[in-house]
Amino acid sequence: MAKARSAPDVWMIVSIFLILALGLVMVYSASAVLAFHEFGDRFYYVKRQSLFAVLGIGAMFLTMNADYWVWKKWAKLGLLVCFGLLVIVLIPGVGVVRGGARSWLGISSFGIQPSEFMKLAMVLFMAKLLSERQQVVTSFTKGLLPPLGILGLAFGLIMMQPDLGSAAVMVGATLIVIYTSGARTRHLGSLAMVGVVGLVGLILAAPYRMKRITGFLDPWSDPLGTGYQIIQSLYAIGPGGLVGLGLGMSRQKFSYLPEPQTDFIFAIVAEELGFIGGATIILLFAILVWRGMRTAMAAPDSFGSLLAVGIVGIIAVQVFINVGVVIGMMPVTGITLPLVSYGGSSLTLLLTALGILLNISRYSR
Repeated sequence: MAKARSAPDVWMIVSIFLILALGLVMVYSASAVLAFHEFGDRFYYVKRQSLFAVLGIGAMFLTMNADYWVWKKWAKLGLLVCFGLLVIVLIPGVGVVRGGARSWLGISSFGIQPSEFMKLAMVLFMAKLLSERQQVVTSFTKGLLPPLGILGLAFGLIMMQPDLGSAAVMVGATLIVIYTSGARTRHLGSLAMVGVVGLVGLILAAPYRMKRITGFLDPWSDPLGTGYQIIQSLYAIGPGGLVGLGLGMSRQKFSYLPEPQTDFIFAIVAEELGFIGGATIILLFAILVWRGMRTAMAAPDSFGSLLAVGIVGIIAVQVFINVGVVIGMMPVTGITLPLVSYGGSSLTLLLTALGILLNISRYSR
């Protein structure tokens, strides 16, 4: 397929690099105390994050210059590989347990999280499948059930780790792709009701999930247990006010707020940079999502359009859930803030995906 290629979306590039730069600054600020306590080096986390940022930027520029329809050829193989990794990670002695979930493959502190790869592989495959089956996408049995079956299998494997956060992001982004492809709203609505019942069943089946729900509804009922993270997060956000306590001046990062450099980094942003700092990050994400959706609407073919929607969906759903958890509007799920939180697998994969999105923007009409 030979088409005229223009420059990538400048707004998107600027927003990506600004978010990434703010993320590196905040990873250092949020983790310096913890890093010095654990490793004797306050730059431990930011050095590793910087390394992954460099690798991710390199991958982003490669995918930005590789014609996006090439990924259509590898979508099925990529999905199969990711399914294999999700099975392997469940094997005791092979998968590494961190934070109570067997979600990692690797040695020592270096590892990959297969569920992060599955997010991108799933939207890639769905974009290929649905762009090739648009004539039957409105059919429940022929158009909707096959992709939902694949999605359900991946969801089940991720939940066996268990990792509800990654599973929720993957499902949310994939459903956005399915809806955008032309699936009937009444079909999706009926399945949504079934999904709610299933979600309630999953919560009731695991006592720790039920405790998270009750801790979310009334965190002060168990301030040293299930409500601890939310309470400490709110204690960080509250004093930040309009302009914050100042960069590096967080109090909650002194071993009060768990995971200040990962899941709850937005709370440190709000504490140190205030409402203005938090709103700035959200605005940058809004610009990224806006330009991504504009790219999707102007893509030259349905595969590019659906793939752009899926990549934007991963970012948007993850930001929505992370910020919702940090401000106490959603139960704790263990989801990082894209491009901002510490995490090598997530950062590298997101930058790679954003490179694909930038390449699609180069062909926008």
